Amino acid sequence: MAGRRSLGRRFGWLWGAYAVSTAGTWLAFDAFALIAVLALDAGPMQVSLLAAVGPAVGAAVSVPLAPWVEVRRKRPVMIATDLVRCAVLLSIPVAFALGRLSFGQLLLVSVAVAAADITFNAAAGAFLKGLVPRRDLLVANGRFEATTWTASMVGPPLGGAAIGLFGPVTTVVADAVSYLLSAFGLRAIGGEEKPPVRPASSEVRPRAGDLLDGWRYILADPALRPLFFNTVLVNSLIIAASPPLMVLMVDHLRFAPWQYALAFAVPCTGGLLGSRLAPRLVTRFGRHRVMLTAGVLRACWSLGLAFVGPGTAGLALVMAVEFGLIACCAVFNPVFATYRLDRTPADRVTRTLSAWSATGKATTAAMTALWGLLAHLTGPHTAIALAGVFLLSTPVLLPRRGRTPDAGPEPTPLTLKDAA
Repeated sequence: MAGRRSLGRRFGWLWGAYAVSTAGTWLAFDAFALIAVLALDAGPMQVSLLAAVGPAVGAAVSVPLAPWVEVRRKRPVMIATDLVRCAVLLSIPVAFALGRLSFGQLLLVSVAVAAADITFNAAAGAFLKGLVPRRDLLVANGRFEATTWTASMVGPPLGGAAIGLFGPVTTVVADAVSYLLSAFGLRAIGGEEKPPVRPASSEVRPRAGDLLDGWRYILADPALRPLFFNTVLVNSLIIAASPPLMVLMVDHLRFAPWQYALAFAVPCTGGLLGSRLAPRLVTRFGRHRVMLTAGVLRACWSLGLAFVGPGTAGLALVMAVEFGLIACCAVFNPVFATYRLDRTPADRVTRTLSAWSATGKATTAAMTALWGLLAHLTGPHTAIALAGVFLLSTPVLLPRRGRTPDAGPEPTPLTLKDAA
């Protein structure tokens, strides 16, 4: 099977580094919000500010880094961002132990982690494209997807138990250690990294205009442009509906916290199923058909959450809807990620992925705040229903056949002297 073949020792170390850092991230899921509430007596407005401002400002901070990262070897950048995340996260338990932890520090750490996340992921995409043969990119992305859903299924319940047993900053320490282990894993990859490629312009040093190059390339490409708007809108609408759904289930319908957690942990098995099926479906039906079909189907589930009621039937409905949504996303995501790497020349990967991720984080922050206000004014049922209705319109942005030519030839690699 394509999903079982070995991609080599170096990919194994990369996958291991990704797995340990992803496990740490999901173990510390919502840790900042919990620390703000449990240790700093923060109110709803401060928690919302922490959830929205940190990622949004972090996205803006990451944008100037993309052109600089583009012309440098990616593995040292990835290791550096892992170490930065480890250091800033460890500042929280240190401040907590000294009785000096503040909401402002949480906000600053949130910004730093968000900026490092975007920079790391953009560099990692470019590194993966140079590490793995093109024919194996889908298998590699499928393994990353399966790892993400496994961590999201297991991490939050374990993190909640750890916080209950050992205190509010426990999972932050674990997350920081996971980044340190990830850095060691990346260091162990060894071997020679392909030299950075020369930008389309004759300049090697980044210019002010290079900050917008990622968006220019996305918006000029007839296939990436609709995918860009589709993925940003779908992801932000799905996440924006989550806080109203939590209020609906826990406050209005009186589900216990463990039932709410169970309603989202069990459906993550759909992520494992979808990520395993993606390479096989592409082999049988073709990449474009699978991406289009999964992209349409993932937009059709969320409206069902507006009909959630009390009791066992309501809990079963949430699980069924979330299972279908997650399974479709898990098929779509690795196919889409592979397609995006194929479409993007090597000299633009970092800037393109950085622009994509920064836009997604900023849009999600804005939509989450907007849907919170909408739920306050109209009630959670209406807010969830509106998100579902808007999601039904997003498939029109998926690219159609005949508009997806392959990316052009790769630019000339930089020499060591050029990159110095």
